[in-house]
Amino acid sequence: MLYDADTVDESNIPIYDVCIIGSGPAGLTLANELVPKGLKLCVLESGITRKSAVADSLRALDSEGIRIKVHSRERILGGSSTTWSGLSSYLGEEDLAARSWIPYSGWPISYETLRGLYARTSAYDFPSPEAFGEGGFRRLREKSTLSPRWEKIQEKVFLAKNRPQRFGERFRHLFEQERADLYTGLSAASLQAEPGTRHIASCTAHTQSGRAISVRAKIFILAAGGIENPRILLNSRDMYEQGLGNESDQVGRYFMNHPKGNAGVVWFKKPVAELPYYFGCLFKGFAGYAGMELAPAFREEHGLVAAYARLEPRYPWSDNIGVQSLIALIRSSSRVLQWSTALLSRRVASLRDYAETGETDDSLHLTTGPWMYVVCIARVLLHPIAVAQYLWYRLVPGATPHTRAARLRNFAEMAPDPENRVTLSKKRDCFGVPLPHVHHDMGKQDRESLKALHHVLRDEVQRLGIGELTNGLEADTTWNINEDASHHMGTTRMGKDPQTSVVDADCRIHGVDNVYVAGSSVFPTSGVVNPTMTIVALSIKLADHLKARSWTEAVHDVSLGAAAPGETSTP
Repeated sequence: MLYDADTVDESNIPIYDVCIIGSGPAGLTLANELVPKGLKLCVLESGITRKSAVADSLRALDSEGIRIKVHSRERILGGSSTTWSGLSSYLGEEDLAARSWIPYSGWPISYETLRGLYARTSAYDFPSPEAFGEGGFRRLREKSTLSPRWEKIQEKVFLAKNRPQRFGERFRHLFEQERADLYTGLSAASLQAEPGTRHIASCTAHTQSGRAISVRAKIFILAAGGIENPRILLNSRDMYEQGLGNESDQVGRYFMNHPKGNAGVVWFKKPVAELPYYFGCLFKGFAGYAGMELAPAFREEHGLVAAYARLEPRYPWSDNIGVQSLIALIRSSSRVLQWSTALLSRRVASLRDYAETGETDDSLHLTTGPWMYVVCIARVLLHPIAVAQYLWYRLVPGATPHTRAARLRNFAEMAPDPENRVTLSKKRDCFGVPLPHVHHDMGKQDRESLKALHHVLRDEVQRLGIGELTNGLEADTTWNINEDASHHMGTTRMGKDPQTSVVDADCRIHGVDNVYVAGSSVFPTSGVVNPTMTIVALSIKLADHLKARSWTEAVHDVSLGAAAPGETSTP
């Protein structure tokens, strides 16, 4: 059932088998996987089913170093999936390995396990592993004007559904069932321990009107994101004064992002027309492109982390806010998007603007609801020439723009660094709960890795006769790769050693009986790919673990007290 938390009588809230905190991709994947098990579960969402002033105010935080975007912390049913562009790719085997040149690297699960989980994410509308390979998107490589044979570069394919998955819309139906409850407008603040045990008995949360209520459960799962997960743990001090799971001062540390920005221009020796594999295209229901990264052997030889760059062709309408607003309108309208996708699905349709994969101007996220449409339409009308040029080359068959230049859009991996971290601020939210304080910036190894990529790319494009790379990072004295990619990872990292991690391979907090963590906060390292497909894969793994439990021997049932009248026992 779906409940507005402000209308709920706390005395009528049952004891749940599982309480999931957060309704983003991790939380709703878990709910979808666990509901068929017949468990009594609930999901707590601090926002509601639409944008609200109170929920938006809860996105506030302090940050230093790389600035955290406010719209990367949405409080609404579906969480970050309400704003994400849908770009997906998978981590490689080298990303999970323990590497001597990257301190704190290494995942406690095998790549074979993760690869099998990736295959199961297709049930959540992610592309199958085959879609990234030679029988899928990579076959477009040979159809491009250029198909270079790199020596020290490898290519990474990224795919996005034409209409990105909106988890809140898709899985709202789960809460029409009797044993699955969704509480909207209920913001989790802390977890409370059963005295004298290593067991959490309840979660204290606030309704939008400010009323504090308690939700009890046998299992708690934090699925609130890479910043809110550690914030809740640090605020939970019943069991340990320094925060739940924080005996070794690991909660909040190793915060990672994928800093991004524009630097470098490839000037082609000859004008380039169609280059769908590199410039991007619509292909079998997905928008995709191939980025370029250093080969793993080269990274190992030179002690580097991952980084990649994509080619963005420079057209007369590139970066025009009117064109980006038009694309945002199309992507926000399911009917128009379905029509345009059907129109273009008969062929491989090259992308005509990088915004078609969701990389829009940040100002488009600052206005929401009906006003977003008003602002976008106004911007379209104010830029008729650029919009007309874009539409001509987008819609007219055979109309092919030529370009002599493509800029590099750069994305960097951050090596896990314990000094990049989330702590509690002295400032508080409207409920009196300390805000998160985020400090993170790129380290020397991170920057040198991106510089090395530019150095190698410069040599490769010259060697292959493609053209020339200018204004690259290897010669740039001004560092401008400092945008937040909204990929908040690593703050409750997974590992075998409680001295250097927060959760084990099953995502259970070390030293706590019944609290698990889901989402990218458990990533030990991040690679350089968008994390959502991996988030869903790990959520499926956690659900498998919970479904395999013996629920007839529920943890510490006695410590939770007698069930209220009318409550059912665990199956």
